[in-house]
Amino acid sequence: MSKLLPEQVNELIKNRRSIFPKSYIQKSIPKRIIEQVLENANWAPTHKLTEPWRFKVFRGDLLEQLGNELSEVYKTITPTEKFSEIKYKKPLKKALQSDTIIAICMQRDPKESIPEWEEIASIGAAVQNMYLTCSAYNIGCYWSSPEAIKHLNGYLNLKIGERCLGFLYMGYHEMPSIKGMRRSIAEKIEWF
Repeated sequence: MSKLLPEQVNELIKNRRSIFPKSYIQKSIPKRIIEQVLENANWAPTHKLTEPWRFKVFRGDLLEQLGNELSEVYKTITPTEKFSEIKYKKPLKKALQSDTIIAICMQRDPKESIPEWEEIASIGAAVQNMYLTCSAYNIGCYWSSPEAIKHLNGYLNLKIGERCLGFLYMGYHEMPSIKGMRRSIAEKIEWF
């Protein structure tokens, strides 16, 4: 097994970006790569090995079905005076622009042996692994958490203690590399 050089890891982390569906091209992501993205998510840190991540993968015709479901939930939960036709159509448009959408779900430890925030943090780490894997394969992705996720338990067939934390939209893209913007880490550190 070849080892990554620290510089390669540093560059991968620094060059990771959210790439939105409007920038995706019509090119199918091989199933083996999606499986690798999910496998790498599975290796995220997890306190007491609760492994709280659960994933539901949408591809092909199911993308349109998911987009329609998100649109209808938006319509149902939005008061008439705040309803926007643009916001209503947006979930379907984003779904159809994507090659794959992964519902990011969390299964709460039934024993509640650790605080819930630690399991949510594990999900965040799993998603970071997904982002980095997508970046390594030049696949664009971004994590979206619309209000509608609170209303998809039945649609997503969630079990007791399981909840959806958002969707990872994925697709190949031809976006040029974009320089990242972060303030200096020195501004955020206090040494003791």
